[in-house]
Amino acid sequence: MNGITKCSIPVLAVLMLAACDSDDDNSESVVTPPPAPDSTYVRVHHSVADAPDVNVLVDGNVALESVPYGASSAVLELDEGTYSIQVDGILADMSTATVIGPADVELDDDMRYEVFAVGKVGDATIAPLIFANEVTAVTEGNARVEVVHAAPDAPPVDIYVTEPGADLTAASALTTLAFTDNSGQVEVAAGDYQVRITVAGEPATVVYDSGSLELAAGADLVVAAVTNTMTGNAPVMLQVADGEGAMLVPDVNAGAEIRVVHASADAPAVDVTLNNAATPAIANLPFLAATGFVSLATGDYLVDVAAEGGDPLVLDDIPLSLATSDKLSVYAVGALGDGSLTLAAVSDMQRRIATEAQLQLVHASPSAGNVDIYVTETDAIADADPVFSNVPFDASALVSTGYVSLVPGDYVVTVTPTGTKNAAIGPITLTLEGGGIYSAAAVDATGGGLLPQLILLDDLAPVQ
Repeated sequence: MNGITKCSIPVLAVLMLAACDSDDDNSESVVTPPPAPDSTYVRVHHSVADAPDVNVLVDGNVALESVPYGASSAVLELDEGTYSIQVDGILADMSTATVIGPADVELDDDMRYEVFAVGKVGDATIAPLIFANEVTAVTEGNARVEVVHAAPDAPPVDIYVTEPGADLTAASALTTLAFTDNSGQVEVAAGDYQVRITVAGEPATVVYDSGSLELAAGADLVVAAVTNTMTGNAPVMLQVADGEGAMLVPDVNAGAEIRVVHASADAPAVDVTLNNAATPAIANLPFLAATGFVSLATGDYLVDVAAEGGDPLVLDDIPLSLATSDKLSVYAVGALGDGSLTLAAVSDMQRRIATEAQLQLVHASPSAGNVDIYVTETDAIADADPVFSNVPFDASALVSTGYVSLVPGDYVVTVTPTGTKNAAIGPITLTLEGGGIYSAAAVDATGGGLLPQLILLDDLAPVQ
């Protein structure tokens, strides 16, 4: 890694003073500036699954801003020396709280430091994990990989990096790692590989499978096993840092997850069938009800919706495409009576954040028209401004607020026709906790028309 020539302010000051001290008598006095400091290199990784975005401060100044979970910075070049490092979590009200440091860290020349934030906010175990390697080139034709165990709830594991499809019972693990361990740098010939993680000593118990991955010649990667916040049953996913940023690689079998929400007020209980199967995937789902999340393989589906028992068929061969790690609520929405009944999908939150509550409201009430949504400390909205205004109903592309981050506490939600202070829904008092995911859909009154009502989902749903 070639250094970038830097000239610090003190060096410039010495040069300027030397010029000022010279005179016209051809003095032989020469001031020699101190040598420029050598370079050191740093990369920062956010690997705390329940933490908000963070700012990284160096010597009290923000060096990296709003770094999300699963992200890694580019490799940063600094002068060698001692620096004060601090990590601040960004709270829902945009204030910050220091979660790591400030701590003095000595950074030596010609070393590359990997600075991970690991642990969990929820149990106050968040901490820095720092290790370093000498700055060297990757051997021509090879890729270099260093693996880190950064998933606090995962047990000790064996890491296998093999040709795709290799039999693990006949293979040797690249390394065995417990939480916060790293493998050191390992070079392999460039090519296609499969990364599998097993419980330590149990090659048949695969808990993560990357599928086939290309390791390109010259690649210099730090690969962290971090807590899985996507779909699927794998406890971990991979955070792959390449020097410019990072990508998250879910388990190859992560698939997608969907739930079905019956939000059509004049439709009877329904059966939902996939790909024209002989039996429904979901049977007898009544208005105001929602299924749990169901795992499905990625791909293209045809969805049929029929009255309970399969007759009459009201929606036939509605296309639904699912990509890896999609998590969707599929709403049966609109009215059966006027032919506007359709299916519409809304993305759902997958990651819980310990410092904030996340709230989403979906407009699925055709009779309500455009609405304003208030989220306030009390039920008085006369002098309040709506958090969301003029939210329309659109059966084909349901409109939602998206997930709004709120400081944990008590809130009052009120929905009014746009431009009025007349409550159509609410005021409803909600107690929202840190780490909570809260969703609700506004729908018509049973049978259709006003007044609208709510379907409560996720952490708002009644306990069964």
